[in-house]
Amino acid sequence: MNRRSYIKGILALGTLSITSFSIFKWFDLSKSVSPEILLKKQRVIAEIAEMIIPVTDTPGAKAAGVDHYVIKIVTNCMSTIQQNKFISGLNDLEQYAIDHFDKEFIQCSNADKTAVIQYFESHSGFSNRIINKINNKLFGAPFYNKMKSLTVEGYCQSQLGATQGLAYDYIPGKFEACIPIQKNQKSWATK
Repeated sequence: MNRRSYIKGILALGTLSITSFSIFKWFDLSKSVSPEILLKKQRVIAEIAEMIIPVTDTPGAKAAGVDHYVIKIVTNCMSTIQQNKFISGLNDLEQYAIDHFDKEFIQCSNADKTAVIQYFESHSGFSNRIINKINNKLFGAPFYNKMKSLTVEGYCQSQLGATQGLAYDYIPGKFEACIPIQKNQKSWATK
């Protein structure tokens, strides 16, 4: 056999395998998502949100109903590819908890849940900011980054989050452009 034809065959086989894998991945991410999948994972979503914004002297994410907000946004406002990526991230998180702690994420202790969350936070992007921007633009935000941003949005937009977690003045008296910040002052819920 000729060396050139052998190399051409290897290159063709490599190109074919990469192309077929890409097509398979595209079909996998493009399949339609049933809202029942997210509803079955509502407890896991609520638990992750509670780990991001726990109960302190203010209500946590569970009390604010952030899990309902996340499910509505993922179901109604994300593309099919983003929905599949989010559900895949949830599945990966649950599988990581089972593999490392022999329990489902819900049944893990707070220390184990924190370890799982820290793992996903540390592996949710690249160390280079520019590569992260390119990756987010082409493939969407990683699961944990999306979950974290949706949790903060849902918490700040909820009634409990806006009135008890943040400083909220329902009827402001007057506009003052520059106000000195007080010690331990909460962020304003309204601008």
